[in-house]
Amino acid sequence: MSPLLLLLTLLPGVCPMKPIEIYVKEDEMAALYCGESSQSNVRTTWKRCDTKQEVYSDMSASDQRQKGVLVLGNSLVILSASVYHQGNYSCSLKDSSNKAWFTVTVCTAQSRACEGKLQYSSSCYTHEACTLSCPDVNIPPVNITSNGIIWHKGEGGALAIDYFGSVEEKDAGVYTCIRSYLYYGQIYNMTFKVELDVQPSKIPQKYILITSPRNNDEVPVDLGSSVVIPCEAVTYTCSDSDSLFWLIGESFVEINNSLRVFYNYSCNNSTEKIKITASLVIKEVTEEDLSEQYICKLESDHQNSDFVTVNLILKVRPSYIPLTLCIVGFMAVMVVTSVVYVKFKVDITLFFRDTLGCHSSASDGKSYDAFLMCYESSTGAGINASDRRCLESILEDRFGYSLCLFDRDVLPGKDVAEAVLDCVELSRAVVLVPTSPDPVGPGSGLLSAIHEALVERQTRLVFISTETTQSPSLPEALHLLCEAGHHVTWRGSSCLQPSSSFWKQLRYYLPAPKHTLKVQLLPQSVQDVTS
Repeated sequence: MSPLLLLLTLLPGVCPMKPIEIYVKEDEMAALYCGESSQSNVRTTWKRCDTKQEVYSDMSASDQRQKGVLVLGNSLVILSASVYHQGNYSCSLKDSSNKAWFTVTVCTAQSRACEGKLQYSSSCYTHEACTLSCPDVNIPPVNITSNGIIWHKGEGGALAIDYFGSVEEKDAGVYTCIRSYLYYGQIYNMTFKVELDVQPSKIPQKYILITSPRNNDEVPVDLGSSVVIPCEAVTYTCSDSDSLFWLIGESFVEINNSLRVFYNYSCNNSTEKIKITASLVIKEVTEEDLSEQYICKLESDHQNSDFVTVNLILKVRPSYIPLTLCIVGFMAVMVVTSVVYVKFKVDITLFFRDTLGCHSSASDGKSYDAFLMCYESSTGAGINASDRRCLESILEDRFGYSLCLFDRDVLPGKDVAEAVLDCVELSRAVVLVPTSPDPVGPGSGLLSAIHEALVERQTRLVFISTETTQSPSLPEALHLLCEAGHHVTWRGSSCLQPSSSFWKQLRYYLPAPKHTLKVQLLPQSVQDVTS
């Protein structure tokens, strides 16, 4: 919106929509106010933004008076409005990008567009004090001397006052106020109309009304506690002709603070409307008090009797059952959620990976998802070569893992320990696979070095064992690796099914595959090197 307004101000003869509307009677004064600046002595730029395109801020004081305007601080004062001054104006502060726009309408005797624009309303009540207020809209700054305000009844009628000690219905009507200002020996006026509406008094003179409590009010109490019930009324005099007191049923309550039930009486005449108060005091609430009816009664020589009825009720204690049920329900949901998660966390994790495509980030610098390293089973019940190849194939082809295999990805002749550590370095996890004696691979001799490397690099470890493998019978280094990693049990050829629990457990402990092109650690074979 701001760029549009700026563009509009740059076009000659164009002002933005919804400017501030100023109405002024012909030959009278009006002031346009630009607003406050964050700094003192900041220059304000005033100009016409219609066809005249006059910049008043650049004119001398004499030129301004010749145009009938005056720039004073942040105000543009039209001294004596004429049809010439009717149009659009804009102002801007030098220290701010904000601008203000005005549309000035000069109200002539023939103009109908100004009907009601310079008339205001005021309401008062009979028998009460009433002060008329002359509107202070579009008035000039203090630099121009004020000569005061003159009131007339009607338009051009007799002089009138602006204060009524006790207004009557006959005082209603339209009043005219004239603000007068003196500038360079010349008098300038601002005229407004104020319509006074005199309504019947809310509180008849010398009459009193009970203002609180309301009739049939119920006051919550506790048995054995004390209670104070104030009854208030409004009047114009503190006299014996106005009496406010309490009844219990048909019995009068006494003003005696030595009794268990009594009332206090006071009359405050510090304001024009006097307030009298009769406060019922019960020092100790009993069950019998709950069945009584308490009546605050007003008797006056100026009006009929008035009264309100009050009943005592026991306080309703807050019920914590809904809150307790909510807490119990919330805890039950949390427990059920925890149990379901613990029982099905493997399926939930794999669901997000497979269905929603949740894969690991490829920004960790690793080339492989896992390094499959064989270890020799001491019981001779390891995974045979055929099942091991199926294991590798399912991981790569079915589930998309990028594997580092010692017999495929390590160049023959390279130092075994160095090659294994390189595979560990470039893999995000290490899977230890049990094999029969004389496995293809680095064997179990490097288990101690592997353990140190895994601990140092904090590499994820998954330990596959067979049903016959017993942890106490494992070598010490292998036993440490088993305790450091996650454990998955191989149960024979049934584990070759991709939907078996073995695969769910293994995939759960492995990081999600990156699904990126595999970067090989070393040439796959000697033939690849020679070629």
